[in-house]
Amino acid sequence: EVQLVESGGGLVQPGGSLNLSCAASGFKFSNYAMTWVRQAPGKALEVVASINEGANGRWYAESVAGRFFIERDNAKNTLYLQLNSLKTDDTGMYYCQYNGQRGQGTQVTVSS
Repeated sequence: EVQLVESGGGLVQPGGSLNLSCAASGFKFSNYAMTWVRQAPGKALEVVASINEGANGRWYAESVAGRFFIERDNAKNTLYLQLNSLKTDDTGMYYCQYNGQRGQGTQVTVSS
């Protein structure tokens, strides 16, 4: 059974940082590209960042490029997302995604 467990969200002031993690199990993590997506209240799901299986290729949404950084540790079956220079528009539920499946998400709230 595929399990994706996100953690690391929280309440942070604008300009702050967070580091999200996603613990994956139930599939061969090192064989697959992984993605972080987010959903703000009342808005559609947005793809934020992706990383290929070997961690030598990354893609970022224009809205987060230069502020967010995706990484993975294949030995630990874990996906990460470093969020820097956070803005109020970054508020939302963040999910890691594999093959169309997502975990329960971790809430990021950016507010002063």
